[in-house]
Amino acid sequence: MTMLDDRTTAATWPAAYPQGYAVVDVETTGLARDDRIVSAAVYRLDAQGDVEDHWYTLVNPERDPGPVWIHGLTGDMLAGAPLFTQVAEEFAARLDGRVLVAHNAMFDWQMIAREYARAERTAPVRQRLCTIALSKELALPLPNHKLESLAAHFGVVQRQAHNALDDARVLAEAFRPSLHAAAERNVRLPLLECRPLTEWAPSPARPAAGGPSSYRAGGWRPSRKRPACPYPNPGRYESDKPLKQGMRVAFSGDTSVDRELLEDRTVEAGLHVATSVSRLTSLLVTNDPDAYTSKTVKAKSFGTPIVDEAAYAHLLRDVAPADG
Repeated sequence: MTMLDDRTTAATWPAAYPQGYAVVDVETTGLARDDRIVSAAVYRLDAQGDVEDHWYTLVNPERDPGPVWIHGLTGDMLAGAPLFTQVAEEFAARLDGRVLVAHNAMFDWQMIAREYARAERTAPVRQRLCTIALSKELALPLPNHKLESLAAHFGVVQRQAHNALDDARVLAEAFRPSLHAAAERNVRLPLLECRPLTEWAPSPARPAAGGPSSYRAGGWRPSRKRPACPYPNPGRYESDKPLKQGMRVAFSGDTSVDRELLEDRTVEAGLHVATSVSRLTSLLVTNDPDAYTSKTVKAKSFGTPIVDEAAYAHLLRDVAPADG
């Protein structure tokens, strides 16, 4: 365990650091785009990571609760809970003007963004900070990137893993010394932009609470499989030419159009959706090319062309047919 004192005061605090944080944890019915939040917790912290207050709610997902063996919330427990639309305003008030902090923040943010899209609202979140990314920036000697390992490093006791309120408390207590360590060393915080969904297509209705679950003990539901692209890869995208059918396109980071919709349009245009970046990747689409993600790092190392979502949407309008 690393013990830190409070030598870093407001007078020496990096001016570029955010003025407040919302440490968030959500428990969900699963990992897919049509899964729902079943509980949410927020710890609001000030600029130096001190707790201001906390909030917790159950959420009725209007479907089966998913992996009860993980989060412990049964259909009966959630039946009388408020719908997300009923807690959206309070949730938003606790996020407003703050950096969203979470462990694997991409997941929590995507689940939150989708819930607000369903509610035809926008979450007031502009930036997020992943504590996994921060621990890497600090080179913390962790055996893995699980929350329990981060908690143990800072001597924080977990009382109920996968309970949103306790996980948010644990993360808040571990985030404060991480933040102070970063401030003492003047480490740039790994902040990423959050793009709320502006286009969302609801999935087909799922079973209500008490209905058959799409889960089995020991595994998550696999992601949707897409048909193989029927066209050969013609190589990399060139900036002065159109996209060509068969090109391999990868995506990284937040998009204003729901990712699955964007991937559907990519497949419909005759392009191949690549789940990772390699030397064969034709194009990387990202709104944050400076983000330190594995895809952007690999794309830059391979010299893979990079465009943002708006440019890609324009290119999709006129994809050239495959050769031959």
